[in-house]
Amino acid sequence: MDETEFMRGRVYGAAHEDAGPRPGRRYAELVGGPLDGLLLDVTERREGPGEVVLATEIGRYGAGGRAVYVGDGRRLEWRGDVPGVG
Repeated sequence: MDETEFMRGRVYGAAHEDAGPRPGRRYAELVGGPLDGLLLDVTERREGPGEVVLATEIGRYGAGGRAVYVGDGRRLEWRGDVPGVG
């Protein structure tokens, strides 16, 4: 199993030991880019989260970089990477 396959179905930002989806929560799938295949918990967000900017160390800008995703709340598509603030 490679790293990409290992990451699929895991929740972005969840503790490594408990990274699977939890019952009673809503998730959007991250599609493309460095976080492809991860799920983002959108339970507390209004429908259609629009744009989200997520920290990632595996994007174009390495540690401290961010990945931008845009979508309708069930599926968020990668739009590009941006450098982190700092």
